[in-house]
Amino acid sequence: MPASKLVIVESPTKAKTIGRFLGKNFIVKSSFGHVRDLPKGKLGVDLEHDFAPTYVIPTKSKKTVTDLKKTAAKADEIYFATDEDREGEAISWHLAQVLGADPAKLKRITFHEITEEAIENAIKNPRNLDLRMVDAQQARRILDRLVGYELSPFLWKKVARGLSAGRVQSVAVRLIVEREREIQAFKPEEYWTVEAELKKANDEKFLAKLTAIDGKALEKFSLKTQSDADAIVADLKDRTAIVAKIDRRRVKRTPGAPFTTSTLQQEANRRLGYSAKQTMMLAQNLYEEGFITYMRTDSVNLAEKFLTEAAAYVKGTFGKEFAAAEPRRFKGKQKNAQEAHEAVRPTEAAQTPESLAGKLEPDRVRLYDLIWRRALASQMSEAELEQVSVDSAVKGKTAEYNLRANGMTVAFAGFYKVYPTDTKETILPELKEGERTSVASVGGIQHFTEPAARYSDATLVKALEEYGIGRPSTYAPTIATIIDRNYVERIENRRLKPTEVAFVVNDLLVEHFPEVVDFNFTAKMEDQLDEIAEGKKEMVPVLSEFWKPFKANLDKKQTEIAGKIADKPSDVVCDKCGKPMIEKMGRFGRFLACSGYPECKNTKPMPGSVEDQKTDEICPTCGAPMMVKRGRFGPFLSCSRYPECKTIKKIEKKTGVMCPECGKGELVERRSIKTRRAFYSCNRYPDCKFAVWSKPTGEKCPKCGSLLVFAKDNMVACSNKECDFKKEAPAKEIAI
Repeated sequence: MPASKLVIVESPTKAKTIGRFLGKNFIVKSSFGHVRDLPKGKLGVDLEHDFAPTYVIPTKSKKTVTDLKKTAAKADEIYFATDEDREGEAISWHLAQVLGADPAKLKRITFHEITEEAIENAIKNPRNLDLRMVDAQQARRILDRLVGYELSPFLWKKVARGLSAGRVQSVAVRLIVEREREIQAFKPEEYWTVEAELKKANDEKFLAKLTAIDGKALEKFSLKTQSDADAIVADLKDRTAIVAKIDRRRVKRTPGAPFTTSTLQQEANRRLGYSAKQTMMLAQNLYEEGFITYMRTDSVNLAEKFLTEAAAYVKGTFGKEFAAAEPRRFKGKQKNAQEAHEAVRPTEAAQTPESLAGKLEPDRVRLYDLIWRRALASQMSEAELEQVSVDSAVKGKTAEYNLRANGMTVAFAGFYKVYPTDTKETILPELKEGERTSVASVGGIQHFTEPAARYSDATLVKALEEYGIGRPSTYAPTIATIIDRNYVERIENRRLKPTEVAFVVNDLLVEHFPEVVDFNFTAKMEDQLDEIAEGKKEMVPVLSEFWKPFKANLDKKQTEIAGKIADKPSDVVCDKCGKPMIEKMGRFGRFLACSGYPECKNTKPMPGSVEDQKTDEICPTCGAPMMVKRGRFGPFLSCSRYPECKTIKKIEKKTGVMCPECGKGELVERRSIKTRRAFYSCNRYPDCKFAVWSKPTGEKCPKCGSLLVFAKDNMVACSNKECDFKKEAPAKEIAI
């Protein structure tokens, strides 16, 4: 009878993919993630005995564990094939603990990609469990439990029930709060630029900008007011411009490194509009189905096999001149980068995105397309740009002016062929030094300085990485957590804005628990976890070094801070008992509560709040007015006759723009069910199915008549993909 071999992975998708490559002697099963964890409802860490954790099998995992035990008892060999990071190592260790199998049977295998060759090689080269990695994961889990279970109840007492604090999430919230305060404190400054349209003798025209007056280069704020600009415009009108200097340069652009977890999340957010969480969910699926390599990595290495395949594909598809002269290798910038790992890349260079179009959902194909193009482009030749700078001199009545026109063309596409950038060609007419042109038109353009933009998923991930806060596996869940717990909300353009409660909690932590939200302290803790994984430090001393001062400070603050810091007296009198009401902070913002609590439990929305106010909306069920209420997921409309009538409706975020397709409905903001990405569609759906991804301006395109929408980089663009119309958004209309 052939030997029975059990392979355990974390997900059913991964089990199905691996099962295709193994013989009949192998049984592949999924653990469905972790099979043990710290208990809910209590600390689960023995503080008196070296932080010993108490693990339990969650109810949802008990059936899976029972099934795995039965199969393991009959197996001659057991392979743990969970992910190759700390979390995967810990899942394998927990499985080893609960299965109760003979240790001699247990084998740990790892691989960067799920291909037949990689799986066969892993089976031939098993290893023992890496207990140092397990300790690092346990240390992280215990640290997070200590902070969460000790600091969260403190926030309940001093701010509001239902709040939470976390070792990494609180630092992320601090970054977002501090950026918001920068925006609030920002005072815009006005400045002007001057642009002229120059015309050749043959009527060819080109744009040029004023760059110098009397040989002195203009600074950003050289022209502060409209009168400054108007004086120059008047002096330049109908003048002759003489080409004084033409500078031609050929510039090379080198492709970027293949993706790491961080850069993948950033670029998927920037190019595709995916959140960090969505990117990782899609990437996980692509990995488990064998299309890409492991997606949690900080390495930019590429396997020799892929380098060879990529070069062959590029030469065969685009021509020899598009391939790099020799394999291009990159070196990671992260000090703790796992260089033995690989970057995120396709498992096969020749597997094009087009070949997957009918096999995968569109969102997964789009992410695969991004990964495939970035990896392939990294092995292609440099792009070459032809840059031309033309300086024209204009002699006015009061001064001599220099007008500069810049042109740029792609001389050789190189890697742009596969991975195009935002580079735009600007073609200038043929010009010669000494040639005379005329100022056909000239005008001043008003500008205002702008504050730093609110964080997006991409820029927040970049900031966390730069500070050394968190690791590849933590970025996406951190952002998802602070949104789920109402510290942060997504607004227009998918930017992250802190809620009122975020300011209160952040200020409390910064003042009284500075080490918890200190960037350097948090980064140092990440380094210590890395050192545990490398065997340079022990788990217990690291935990003890953090816990003792943290606990001492927490105990001190429990008595030092009296009452709830967010409570404020109000002028409102309770309409039930006549006592004054107190302004309190809740998870979803401020509200009024009777000071006679617990005898009187009356609460009310804040004066001026839209909550509990009747609206113009009529209940579709009974005809009564609808009222604004707030629930777990934010405001909604509820019938004013509740509980007799329990009709509820979503609150539409109106744009004031009439639907261009039906001419009857209004475009409103909605969110896609799967990705939670904002889009704008007709409120007469399903009768009218018009929708666009970007916020409409209300204007129509002058070229094709389609709807104009707000685009990135403070631009307005046509919603018709076949139309290239773009213009700068007016300052007052720019959506931050």
